[in-house]
Amino acid sequence: MARRRDPALERYLLDGERVVVAMHQHWGKVAGPVAAAVAGLVLAVWVHASVAPSWAMVVRVTWIAWLVLFVWTLWQLFEWRHDWFVATDKRLLLTYGLISRRVAMMPLTKVTDMSYSRSIPGRILGYGQFIMESAGQDQALHDISWVPDPDHTYRAICAEMFGVDDHDRVQVGNDDDTAASTTGEGPAHLAPDPSWSDPSWSDASRSAVVEDHGSHSRAIPVHRRDAEGRSIHRSDDRRRPGAGADTGPLPVIRPRGDD
Repeated sequence: MARRRDPALERYLLDGERVVVAMHQHWGKVAGPVAAAVAGLVLAVWVHASVAPSWAMVVRVTWIAWLVLFVWTLWQLFEWRHDWFVATDKRLLLTYGLISRRVAMMPLTKVTDMSYSRSIPGRILGYGQFIMESAGQDQALHDISWVPDPDHTYRAICAEMFGVDDHDRVQVGNDDDTAASTTGEGPAHLAPDPSWSDPSWSDASRSAVVEDHGSHSRAIPVHRRDAEGRSIHRSDDRRRPGAGADTGPLPVIRPRGDD
């Protein structure tokens, strides 16, 4: 799904370029600096309260060290908030740097492989890493770490690369049919188009009709019936948008006998 453009990204995007994903990297990237600043503050307070007045220099050095750590943490936070990972319908971009701004880019047409990995902390906290390959060529954008919501982001980018719509589909049929669809051993029963649904059809009656037509039937029951009261079924290839009219029964051409 396309996202609204952020004003900070306008300078990097082309006119007519559609944004698919635009996000900051996962907050886990700055969790370390923030935790270090909090731990340093606790240590500085403890030193200030525990050390004797004769060790005032130690207390002063401790607070100065914590102040440096705090400034460094703020820098990391500002940098994190200014970094962007963007996927459009034409390319992948990673912008980074607070003072010296850099933009790494890879066209989608150059991506030949995109590996996706999640470590144990990544599975717990919800981030992953993408590694792109490009036909043996060195690209400015090779890997992207700390990707938030990686499952959705991976699906959105792959859907854009392959030019397909990414949406959930409900499969009608038994578990054997579902397993066959994932292993390539046989066709799966596809869900009926919502526009053909009929409240009078229950899930049990749909399954019974499908099973009655054999394990390889891909017909979808609809609410219309013929003159004899039998249900009319529709092949799954008629569900595609823009499908033409039914060709009807195909003529049988018999081979000519030897003269």
